[in-house]
Amino acid sequence: MGHDSVTSAWAEPPSTLDDDEPHLVGDLVIWLVILAELLTFGILFLSFAFTRARHVALFNESQRTLDLHAGVINTVLLISGSWCVARAVQAARGDHSAQSARWLVGSLLCGGGFLAMKTSEYLAKLNAGVDLSSNDFYTLYFMLTGFHFLHVVAGMVILTILLIKTSQGAYGRHDCHALETGAAFWHMVDLLWIVLFPLVYVMR
Repeated sequence: MGHDSVTSAWAEPPSTLDDDEPHLVGDLVIWLVILAELLTFGILFLSFAFTRARHVALFNESQRTLDLHAGVINTVLLISGSWCVARAVQAARGDHSAQSARWLVGSLLCGGGFLAMKTSEYLAKLNAGVDLSSNDFYTLYFMLTGFHFLHVVAGMVILTILLIKTSQGAYGRHDCHALETGAAFWHMVDLLWIVLFPLVYVMR
């Protein structure tokens, strides 16, 4: 995302829309970014599915080495993080800045838990001598989960910025634009994992 796009995405124009009038939640630029990211991940998901269809036995054997319990915990963490973000937006719309900030802290804790669990998984694989070059499954596994990992990091940076501004009372009934924009990005990160988890960890 270029500098101009970032600036546009986090601009906070005064709200001119009636609360009951249908409108796009968040900034248009972030929705274009989300569509681009979904397209990119879609290509990676299709690559995984096609490669798996050609090497079913290899993929099934390699998938059994993944920590399914860690994947389930990570799924719960990201879904919980998305719920916290949604509650943060709802609280801010009601002019409850302190409550909104607490929900954002909750979402950051969930994101941090996800990163810790995923890092532990990576280290376990590397210590076992497994890396990108081990086989086709692990090449795609590290590419998909690693790319998603970076998106979680980016989402947490965004949420941290929003937390600081929320704590300062920047968002409320008068304007929740930037907070809604950040929430849209975080929900995308959650959605991607909901597709990635069964595809990589569960599907046989």
